[in-house]
Amino acid sequence: MNRNMTIGGHVVGASLALALMGGASSALAAPITFFGEDTSTAGVLGTNSAQARTDFLANLTGVGNEDFESFTSGSSSPLNLSFPGSSGSLSATLTGTGVIAGSPAVGRFATSGTKYLEVSTGSFVIDFLDPVSAFGFNGIDIGDFVTNQMVLKLTNTLGDTTELTVPHSLGIGNFAQATLFFGFYDLAQSFTSIEFTNAGGGDLFAFDDMVIGDAEQVTPTPVPEPATLALLGLGLLGLGARRRLFSRSA
Repeated sequence: MNRNMTIGGHVVGASLALALMGGASSALAAPITFFGEDTSTAGVLGTNSAQARTDFLANLTGVGNEDFESFTSGSSSPLNLSFPGSSGSLSATLTGTGVIAGSPAVGRFATSGTKYLEVSTGSFVIDFLDPVSAFGFNGIDIGDFVTNQMVLKLTNTLGDTTELTVPHSLGIGNFAQATLFFGFYDLAQSFTSIEFTNAGGGDLFAFDDMVIGDAEQVTPTPVPEPATLALLGLGLLGLGARRRLFSRSA
């Protein structure tokens, strides 16, 4: 006989608990993203962008920041990057259309220091020698001439791919000095490469202050909602088993 529990006036069975757990498992497979945008600034990282970055970093421990200050202006890809990891350095290589710029240009500037990565329309790729589970960046002057939003193509350690669209505005003024922050972390998988793509427009963008983290550096607090649902599901299963045990004893 199936036995149900009543919680808050609703009948809840063990099958629902299993569904919650299954849903939690599926939800954990998707990266958790952070985004903030300022369509016009005075040449500094905007308030919304900075807040999104702060929210993202609150979920990480012991990560570093690539501000491109160690590179010579005019350096082009491949660029070798290094970040602190949980047990040593995390190495990465950036290839594609990027070049290190050392002074402001039309709509573009560094969000820290004086240097930044300037990229033309097309794509660039960051390959990680050590798999990462978190990545974030400041973007500058994105969304004025391009006709589509930027897409990040993530490749995990099994070779499977996930695409994340950066939901930035289009049609931003050429001199608006717009900024954004976009980042993600993933509790279920790690990635070996990230490809940036943006179609159309013949535009130039700037990137600065990139952050990566390995799985051990992702320390979200509080526990994300899907995990909370999984705990609820386990609790419901436990209560159901206890009721069945007492029923048989009676």
